[in-house]
Amino acid sequence: MEEPLDFEFDLDRSTTEAWSQFTSRLAEVISVIDDNGELTIGTLSTSADPAPFVRFTQDDPADSSQDPMIMAQASSNASLGEAFRLSPAQAEDLADLGWQAPDVDGEHPCRDFWVYRSQEASEDLARLGVSTLRDVFGVQHPVFLAPDQLAEILQPDSQPVHETPSERTVEAIIPADQAHLERLVTAELTAMFGHQPIRDTEGDFAIRVGSTMVFVRTTPDAEELLLFAVLVHDVEGRSRAVEVLNDINVASRYGRFALHQDRVFVTMSLMARPFVADHLHQGVRTMSRLADGIDDELARKLRGRTTFESDV
Repeated sequence: MEEPLDFEFDLDRSTTEAWSQFTSRLAEVISVIDDNGELTIGTLSTSADPAPFVRFTQDDPADSSQDPMIMAQASSNASLGEAFRLSPAQAEDLADLGWQAPDVDGEHPCRDFWVYRSQEASEDLARLGVSTLRDVFGVQHPVFLAPDQLAEILQPDSQPVHETPSERTVEAIIPADQAHLERLVTAELTAMFGHQPIRDTEGDFAIRVGSTMVFVRTTPDAEELLLFAVLVHDVEGRSRAVEVLNDINVASRYGRFALHQDRVFVTMSLMARPFVADHLHQGVRTMSRLADGIDDELARKLRGRTTFESDV
């Protein structure tokens, strides 16, 4: 059996890798937008106010000999609700990235920040969009983007899964290998959330849960699924933390809580031979309740911080 969790897991590295993969897939999508097609990438929010977005619209020039163009937009205060209004510093950051200021009377009338570039520059446009979402609009991970606009971008690099995501099953399946198990997990997470899950280059599936993230990892021998989340960072006082976590572990029916260096993890192991879809669904729901239900209180008790701000 594999070690329950590699505690050298690096959340910052995983987040960087997730953004890198997202950028590559976004560039691919931008490069094939046609017929005046449009892709809008919104940001998740609990507020009713219109939230930040970036948008890419294809434009065929009147001269057919010219390359197709992309009109890219980044939301300005004219499109944002009161809760998301840009500060002067954010507007300056957008200008520094290369966005043009809103201009409803110019050559390319637009009430939002904009750039107009050849579709051949899809990689540059993708990097611009990601820098805007991440560095200016403060999106901390691709899982915080609105999934209904990202179906194409979130497609994994592997072959399509042949199982029907909408079907719930209690059938027990023996995975042939790790790749087979990953396809089964992909199908079930897609069924749960309505879109393809984001994965980092190490193969972990990332799920946004309130102010933290739950990760699902398959083991190389396809025997086990490991679910884990980093609940608290920068813990003060290891002795106090160990006492608190020991008390929680005594009362916890499922997840196991552990301190590694200055971070608190919660982990859960699911047997995967055979793989039972309902076990994964139950595990993800349980881990989600544990992770988002206790991280704020733990951070307060241990004088640390949660992975993300609770009001994201």
